[in-house]
Amino acid sequence: VRDRFFRLGGTHILDVQIAPSETNGSLILKRCFDVVFSLLALAVALIPMLLIAIAVKLSSPGPVFFTQERVGINGQGFRMLKFRTMRLAPVQESDTRWTTEEDSRRTRVGILLRRSCLDELPQFFNVLRGEMSVVGPRPERPHFVKKFNDEIDAYNTRHHLKSGITGWAQVNGLRGDTIMVRRVELDLYYLQHWSLT
Repeated sequence: VRDRFFRLGGTHILDVQIAPSETNGSLILKRCFDVVFSLLALAVALIPMLLIAIAVKLSSPGPVFFTQERVGINGQGFRMLKFRTMRLAPVQESDTRWTTEEDSRRTRVGILLRRSCLDELPQFFNVLRGEMSVVGPRPERPHFVKKFNDEIDAYNTRHHLKSGITGWAQVNGLRGDTIMVRRVELDLYYLQHWSLT
């Protein structure tokens, strides 16, 4: 499931150690954690989510939720759910353009939601549907998956584990438009070393 061969100096080495992501028991344990944690998170966040939904609806015309095609485990596409933080824009624009710190498309409510990461709360529904995990490599849009796969070695390896609401790269401060090579390194580290703790 992960890269088996790597170079050490001038020597090619075969890695025979099994990563946690390669054992059925670990994957079942991770799924159980995801379901229990997501149900608890949604129960605790129910009233705040209702208030956020009202605020989003009042802040600008359009739907409360924003869905976008993302690439998940084994390269499968799914629709990731978020609270809408921007004014409506053509799909082509939102699917191929990074959101920046001072993006003119953001709403006032959206600025607060993005800063606090509360726009991500609906992704717990993606977790319950089995499309995402609580922790794992952040899912990317197909346009950028193709771009990064052409530019970064082993980029596709990060799709051997379910995408997450948060990931090891995000915990280490790499969110949004950051150095993608470093994010991939941290995603691959998580893929090979994750544990329930």
